[in-house]
Amino acid sequence: MGARRIRKNQRKVDMALSRLVNGEIKVKERARRDARMRLAVKKGKLPYTPVIMSWLSVKIDKPGRLITQADVDKLLAEPAKA
Repeated sequence: MGARRIRKNQRKVDMALSRLVNGEIKVKERARRDARMRLAVKKGKLPYTPVIMSWLSVKIDKPGRLITQADVDKLLAEPAKA
C-alpha cells in the first residue's frame, strides 16, 4: 500500500528536479532563438516563412495574417529582451 505513495513522491521529486535543470537550458535556447529570428526578420520583409511568421505572431500577439510591416518594424525597434 505504501509503495504507490513512495513511487508517486519519487516521481514528484524527479519531475521538480527535471524542471529546474531543463528550465535553465530552455531559457538559454529561447534567447538564442530570439536572436536568430530577429536577424532573419531584419534581412527580409513580409511575407516571411511560416516559422518566422509563427514567432512573430507570438511576439506581437497577433495572428500571422494580420501582421503588417509596421508591426514588424515596431518589434525590431524595441530592444531585445535577454
